[in-house]
Amino acid sequence: MTKDPQPKRKPENCAFVIFGVTGDLTHRLVMPSLYNLAAEHLLPEKFCVVGVARRGQSDEELRDSLLKGLRQFATRPVDDDIAKKLLECVTFVEADAKDPPSFDRLHQHLDSLECAQDTGGNRLFYLATPPAAFAPTARELGRTGMMKENGAWRRLVIEKPFGTDLASARALNAELLKIMDEHQIYRIDHYLGKETVQNILVLRFANGMFEPIWNRNHIDHIQITVEEKLGVGHRGGFYDATGALRDMVPNHLFQLMSLVAMEPPARFDAHSVRSEKADVLTSIQQPSREEALRNSVRAQYLAGRIGDDEIADYRKTADVKPDSTTETFVALKLMIDNWRWAGVPFYLRTGKALGHKRTEVAIKFKQAPLSMFSGTAVDRLSQNFLTIGIAPTETIELQFNAKIPGPSVTIDGVEMKFRYGDYFRADPSTGYETLIYDCMIGDNILFQRADGIEAGWQAVQPFLDAWKSAGSNGIETYEAGSDGPACADELLRRDGRSWRKYS
Repeated sequence: MTKDPQPKRKPENCAFVIFGVTGDLTHRLVMPSLYNLAAEHLLPEKFCVVGVARRGQSDEELRDSLLKGLRQFATRPVDDDIAKKLLECVTFVEADAKDPPSFDRLHQHLDSLECAQDTGGNRLFYLATPPAAFAPTARELGRTGMMKENGAWRRLVIEKPFGTDLASARALNAELLKIMDEHQIYRIDHYLGKETVQNILVLRFANGMFEPIWNRNHIDHIQITVEEKLGVGHRGGFYDATGALRDMVPNHLFQLMSLVAMEPPARFDAHSVRSEKADVLTSIQQPSREEALRNSVRAQYLAGRIGDDEIADYRKTADVKPDSTTETFVALKLMIDNWRWAGVPFYLRTGKALGHKRTEVAIKFKQAPLSMFSGTAVDRLSQNFLTIGIAPTETIELQFNAKIPGPSVTIDGVEMKFRYGDYFRADPSTGYETLIYDCMIGDNILFQRADGIEAGWQAVQPFLDAWKSAGSNGIETYEAGSDGPACADELLRRDGRSWRKYS
């Protein structure tokens, strides 16, 4: 039987300000997360939501729109009373960073609302906007004094992508840190809201059996996979300017990699954990141009079928350039220069329009010596994998060898699998609930710090530069609905290894 978790404390009273309130992110994820927190009694006692967008509408129009989105995207049945109470505290302000007086009006609206609602002056600003609006919005928040902490906390939540390369990430960090302190900035990555991702730390450091063998002496290599079945869809313009590497590697995949590879922190607090994660990314080897091209694969999907859906060529997608060199699939081989991981390759891959939806970390342990089985029918053993499944199901799976019942010694690989959903009682969630709650209580352990962001971009910059200089040379293709380009297999095969098969 599972134990009931310790009850969480309620956050302090606050105003939650959403820039881009009319957008898809707010309707699909942010509001359903606030609803789930409300259903769990984890919103502040005195709480209000201020929606901000460039085009005006009434409070009632915004509430109606958010309610429709909630009914469409909620992860659990919507209770009318809970939804009504949440939406009653929603107001709308029209504001645009290109129109400074509109931010003065937002400031006045917040001041009057806080007096009426008694929220104590605490403010959480959430930038659910395109990345181009991050810096201008922050500048206006700074100019008006809305980020100034005078006895009340002020926090800013920024979505990915945080920059498009190392130079732009550094510039954005510098811009923000002129306006506010690092402790006020919450660079959000929804992957870190997933229970299985958070559990990597617990699995490693709360169990004495794993950490002693979590090193180059016992681990052969590590695979990190994020596969998506969806194609680019209606996001052709955005995606063609971004690509799989920028979209996924410096954030999602590197967050998983840093949790798997980090050293044990001195204590479980934000500073210690984030410092160790940043150290891992800083320790990634910087390849030469030739090494970057040899140790990477980039590819675009061609037309194919995924289930009942026909997927067109990437280059024929609306708003994608017909001669585009933007990758929809990327695979990398990375090495970490430190004592724990010297000589252990990390293989990363991610792509769109693939045959499976899968996010997992697979730790491959070194093979046992075979001398005692020499000359028998079992002189080749199955591989030992510890696999942490994150999507579509949250699992921890251990693959090891066992004797098949019978008079002869016959060995086969078997699996022990733990499913979170089977063991723990938990309501379905978006993954944002934990992160938004942590923002409100001021716990930034799951959020990236400036040095971690820059270290991630520094690690991928050699690949971006090498691909730019290579142009269209080296771009592979793969059929939509397949496992990806064949050359991604070669990335491991030349090392005598192979990708873990989907199961």
